[in-house]
Amino acid sequence: MTAPARTALAAATSLAALATLLVAPSTAVAQSPDQGAEQLPIQYAAGVLPLGDADLAETRTSTTLATGVTLTRIVRGTDPAPADQINTTTRGPWVVNVLTIDPRKARGELRTTYGPDLAKVEKTSDLVRTSGALAGVNASFFTFTASALYPGEPVGLGISDGKLLSEPLTDPAEANFVIDAKTNKAVMGHLRWTGSVKNPKTGTTLPLEFVNHPPVIPAACATLPAQTSCTVPGDVTLFTPEFAATTPAGVGIEVVLDRDGCVERVAATRGTSLTKGQTSLQATGSDSNALLGMVSSTCLKTDLAVANEYGTNLKLKKDLYGVTGRYRLTANGQIVVPAGTGSFFDRNPRTIVGTTSDGKLTLAALDGRQTTSVGTTMNETAAVANALGLHDAINLDGGGSTAMAVNGTLVSHPSGTNGAERAVGDALIWVEKK
Repeated sequence: MTAPARTALAAATSLAALATLLVAPSTAVAQSPDQGAEQLPIQYAAGVLPLGDADLAETRTSTTLATGVTLTRIVRGTDPAPADQINTTTRGPWVVNVLTIDPRKARGELRTTYGPDLAKVEKTSDLVRTSGALAGVNASFFTFTASALYPGEPVGLGISDGKLLSEPLTDPAEANFVIDAKTNKAVMGHLRWTGSVKNPKTGTTLPLEFVNHPPVIPAACATLPAQTSCTVPGDVTLFTPEFAATTPAGVGIEVVLDRDGCVERVAATRGTSLTKGQTSLQATGSDSNALLGMVSSTCLKTDLAVANEYGTNLKLKKDLYGVTGRYRLTANGQIVVPAGTGSFFDRNPRTIVGTTSDGKLTLAALDGRQTTSVGTTMNETAAVANALGLHDAINLDGGGSTAMAVNGTLVSHPSGTNGAERAVGDALIWVEKK
């Protein structure tokens, strides 16, 4: 489920060990995730997924992909669902692929990849393969069909190797996953950001509206041949070489800076290519004149800062990576997903990232929208995360985007026609150390 716009998300192997487990009933009690308070609790077997009727058979097949890295395939229910009951059946079936990484034993790093540039989309399996990764899943919500030119642009936070490539939104539903690939320690929550460009000589400062996102042209000035004639505020946006082959073209001002922030060139229209170390500032509306007024024969200082939801700054350092999801599923061991209605909260394929209380990292792909695996509601997704022992977990992009690949080959079954895999904006991947 990719996002239709940046400001709102749609509500958008080698086998070392093999074991198959048929889970037997017990007396464990759990609340059926999508039943109201008037419903009696459903008694599930210990250690099973709390999905559907309690009497469903559940099998688990585990494969050791590498030391400390295990892939588990969970199948709950045996009979295909009637096509017209996928969103309502209590008989399933559900198919869940779970990648578990124990950083204390595994030798590698969990990080992100977006392919050649942010603007393009690529299949998760291709991102895993071309990165030389052992395994991975799709990650961030992205622009998708809302932008023909830049479909892969993240809708929310994007951090790659310590570089802020996309700013978090103010949407309270955004939930971010940030991982230090050097230590494989993760943090989750809704990050905040600030960005500005300053002329150190004059002290003049302009706030940044976006990072690697086309600036908006004020409607009142859309027909003006030059934005310098506009009296309505526009945007100031920072672009990096990671964005695309060229920056967005159009009316407005563009200033290209070298790696030290010194002005290399100023253009009266937008759209240029950037080399490694360069950045550019684009401005529209009356901000075009404001930007022009601060760049004459000088160097500029660009400041970007990211903080957690409590206001504590997060250092943008090498080996830091971050992606954007929508809604936390669990926090501090408690289910925290909000109530909601509409297609986003209905049953869909889902992708989960989370951590256990003892530091294990988990990536999960829940197949859906199929008679062979119906998918999960948001409540059911949170219940699955909780049942997998995820102390903290986030709902990543799902729907047709949900995919998990091992050694570049799909192990999940995407919901596209005939299992077609969707091209996505980025992926979370596990890369073994050589």
